[in-house]
This record gives sequence, structure tokens and C-alpha cells, in this order.
Amino acid sequence: MSLAGKTALVAGGGTGIGRAVALTLARAGARVVISGRRLEPLQEVVSLNEGPGEILPQVADLGDRQSAFDLVEWASKELGQIDIVVNSAGVNIPERSMATLSPENWDLLMNVNATGAFNLMHAVLPDMRERGDGLIINISSVAGIRASTLGGVAYSASKFAMAALGLTAALEDGHKGIRISNIYPGEVETPILDKRPVPVSAEHRARILQPEDVAAAVLLMCELPPRAHIPELTIKPTTQDFA
Repeated sequence: MSLAGKTALVAGGGTGIGRAVALTLARAGARVVISGRRLEPLQEVVSLNEGPGEILPQVADLGDRQSAFDLVEWASKELGQIDIVVNSAGVNIPERSMATLSPENWDLLMNVNATGAFNLMHAVLPDMRERGDGLIINISSVAGIRASTLGGVAYSASKFAMAALGLTAALEDGHKGIRISNIYPGEVETPILDKRPVPVSAEHRARILQPEDVAAAVLLMCELPPRAHIPELTIKPTTQDFA
């Protein structure tokens, strides 16, 4: 299915996976709104766009429920309707073990990674239900299906929550024509790697997934006809264990 004439809202579109997704969807012809907490990275993505779809930036903090609703209202005015939503905003912190994790950082990760996704879905779903159409893609993580010390306590918990959110909402709204999908990337070369407790070498960064690899999986889901739904998709580096 062609994305020409389609519209998309990409949360976390200023960096990493979200940035690659926004550029990929615009290249496929979609008109894209990107959001993030800082304007400068969003403007950089706009400058990199080679179209033919337009990319529009808007600052928003999805952990703030009103900000999420304001973003959807603004995007709906700009786009007419939102056909595709990609939840790709996410954070992690260096202090990842239960022994070192602070309650404040637990709250931060749950708020950004899980509650932010809920807030955006809660804001866009009423219009999708009224139309009987729409696609929501949540960028979770392998840490959301395989808890690990690599991702850490709070990150794993937040990504499990995001995964359960997407799967349950898909069960509720699939019969209304709405597709909700979870993608579980393994290690990806994104700014989150800079928050690792142990620095990541250039060689390791080159071996793992690149953001455009995950964006290709997003594009696959977006180009399927409305009758076809991929509930879950795991994508990982060839060299990363998965068991």
C-alpha cells in the first residue's frame, strides 16, 4: 500500500529510531509530524528530509498528559487526520541495577517509556475508532520481552509495560479496524547507548542494528493493507543472542 497521501505522527522523532522512521516515512510519501522535548534535533531532521513527504516539527513532552493531547490536537489540524502513530520516545539511565536505581529515575523511565506511550494512544484512539481505521506502532525493546540486566530494572519494566499496553489495546480495538503493533528491537546504535554504565566501542556500535534497520520494519507494517496486522515483530543484530 502506497503511503502517498498518508499522514503520520512520530513521537521521539528528533533522534535515533524515531528520526530514521520519520525520514523513511517521508521518503515513502507520507506527511509526518515529529515530536520531542527539544526543538533543535527536530529542526535538524526537517533539514535532512528529501521528501517527497513533508516533515513538521512540534515540541511536546508526552509524559505530560496535557502536552500529549495538545500535540495530537495540533497534528490533527496540520495533517487533517492522523493515519499512523509511531511511539518511539524512550530513555534509559546509567544506574540500572536495583541496588543503584533511585525512585526518581524509576518514575522517570516509567513516565517517558510507558505512560508517555499511553498518553499518546489515549489521545489518538478516539478519532481512529470513529473512522474505523488507524495504525499505531510501539517501539518497545527486546528488554520488554526478555528482562535483562543490560537494560536494567526500570527500563525492562517500562518496556514490558509498553508491550502489554500495545497487545491489550490491539485486542480491544482490532475489531474496530485499528491495528496496534509492537516492535522489539535488540541493540541499536542510538543515543541511549551513551547512557550505558560501560562505554560502547565503535566496533560494537558498527555490528549492531542501525536506526534505519528498525525504520525498515516500521515501513513494512505501514505499507501492508488494512486487512493485514503484525501484532509483534522482533528485530535484533545477527550477533546478539535471543533465547
